[in-house]
Amino acid sequence: MRPDVVGSPRQRTVASAATVAGKGLLLGREATLTILPAPPDHGIVFERTDLDRPAVIPALVTNVVPNARRTTLKSGQATIETVEHCLSALRGLGIDNALLRLHGPELPCGDGSAMPFVDAIRPGGVAEQDAPRRTFKLLEPIVVEEGDASIAAIPADSPAGMRVMYDLDYGRNATRIPHQAWSFDPARDDYLAEIAPARTFSLREEAEALWQAGMCRHLTPRDVLVIGEDGPIDNAYRFPDEPVRHKMLDCIGDLSLVGTIVECQVVANRSGHGLNRQLGMRLLRAVQRSRQARVLVEGRAMDARAIGRLMPHRFPMLLVDRVLELEPGRRATGVKNVTINEPFFQGHYPGTPIMPGVLIVEALAQMGGILLSQTLEHTGKVAVLLSLDKVKLRKAVTPGDQLVLEVETMRATSRSAAVRARAVVGEKVAAEAEIRFMMVDQDFE
Repeated sequence: MRPDVVGSPRQRTVASAATVAGKGLLLGREATLTILPAPPDHGIVFERTDLDRPAVIPALVTNVVPNARRTTLKSGQATIETVEHCLSALRGLGIDNALLRLHGPELPCGDGSAMPFVDAIRPGGVAEQDAPRRTFKLLEPIVVEEGDASIAAIPADSPAGMRVMYDLDYGRNATRIPHQAWSFDPARDDYLAEIAPARTFSLREEAEALWQAGMCRHLTPRDVLVIGEDGPIDNAYRFPDEPVRHKMLDCIGDLSLVGTIVECQVVANRSGHGLNRQLGMRLLRAVQRSRQARVLVEGRAMDARAIGRLMPHRFPMLLVDRVLELEPGRRATGVKNVTINEPFFQGHYPGTPIMPGVLIVEALAQMGGILLSQTLEHTGKVAVLLSLDKVKLRKAVTPGDQLVLEVETMRATSRSAAVRARAVVGEKVAAEAEIRFMMVDQDFE
């Protein structure tokens, strides 16, 4: 066993394959989900196998696209609908790593709770792994509000993970769903009995609107909770407060998309998938800031191995040796140590070795790509050079020089970005340029 695992909570995966089949909740199309074991640090990753080219989509909040009444993951043109119930089950079972192969556009819904996924996994069980669990302790409160709804994450001593309190209060109009509240503490280990069985619900008029929109046409009120003036239509509550328990179920699944166990207290009031997503994005940003600050404080910044994990470049084309400073979204500084052993000096030029100007610019572009990769909207993406502007080569770079690579963000969106860059030797500028990138999905080992 690795020394860093001793005494630490360990990552977990499913012990054997588990399968759930059936129709999706909203689209009503047949689907089959196979949940497979995955190695440590793999995370929860979906693979949609019914497409001509299978699509791999990590279960991260950065891959969530806004959609009414469900949580949808998207990569390129591929989407996976209604993932929250399955993700909630995985978090409730303490599973950190799994590969979820889906044949279909939407996960099977079963009865609209998390139990179909729990029941599929439990016979094979859960396996501990030889790796410490990834955790993050929240140090500053985060609050997201929208109208009468809100959700907040508050620092709290919670070694077992994220505690959640949900308050469902529709105010004076709460004639069919009265005020309800529920709390979840992973240390109590009551998820399977108290939360997983809670089913999705809608008011009669909401169900009729979905039907008119062509959704849920395969379902009747006997299949899921449709609440009329006198309570569930052709159905009965599993718990007197089943609606708030299902809201809790959704919240746990949505916030698992941070990809890290966050030690904090979450307080939600009428929060839905949209607000949950916003909080998840801000929690992920806090996790990234903390990790980056820790790396810089330790004085390691990024060495060649860390850079290699971010960049697709390899010898002889990896031209950044070390990152010295990095402020995600703003600026970064790195170095390239130029030695006589560089392969390009064999032909440029024998007897008068000079580093090609195009490679100096390439080093600046790689430094820009490292900077851009550390922002939230570019998580899991690679910066591909799109264009160069205002390029100037001002000084010859020769063996023994140390290129200091300085880049700062000019503008950035989820799909493109631009940086201003310069390479300095001593106190003299060797090269400068404005570089534009296209951000594409990461696909390298």
